[in-house]
Amino acid sequence: MPTADLPEAFHVTTDEQLRAVSNLTRHRIMAVLRFEPATITQIAERVGLAKGSSSYHVRLLERAGLIKVVRTRKVRGVTERYYAMAARSIVLPDPGEGGPDVLMRHAVADLEAAPLDGERHVKMTHLRLTEEQFAELGARLHALADEYRELSDPSLPDASLVFALFHPAWREQAPKDAE
Repeated sequence: MPTADLPEAFHVTTDEQLRAVSNLTRHRIMAVLRFEPATITQIAERVGLAKGSSSYHVRLLERAGLIKVVRTRKVRGVTERYYAMAARSIVLPDPGEGGPDVLMRHAVADLEAAPLDGERHVKMTHLRLTEEQFAELGARLHALADEYRELSDPSLPDASLVFALFHPAWREQAPKDAE
């Protein structure tokens, strides 16, 4: 199923949907389905799960509306279902002050599980920006991510891009002029 046929975003609004995306295994299943449909068996192989576990997690994602069956075929008398994402992206609710940021937790878990001998680019930089610069940088990062998402080729290896631009809770205020 080409991603052009999908809605742009799926907004997580219910507790069931939030529980579904909050699980690291289900996050990884959705990553498998990001670019192309897959069967339970294919998902299990890619994520490293038993077929029964894969089936359980896929059912929860399907029930929450995050993934859907996009085609079926008969194989030796059994109906094989191909699952795909229900939208090109998933929009999570704001976790609220002090709440867990599910996306960042999954990103860190994926980074920690990535092969150490593979190429990776990880950087943390502290900046001091005006609110206009902050907004401009955020918009540029989103545009760059969208540009490269459009260039994605399902035949190439997966790569993950995660960014977080935020004002930390302890943010220092710029020194005021001496009075």
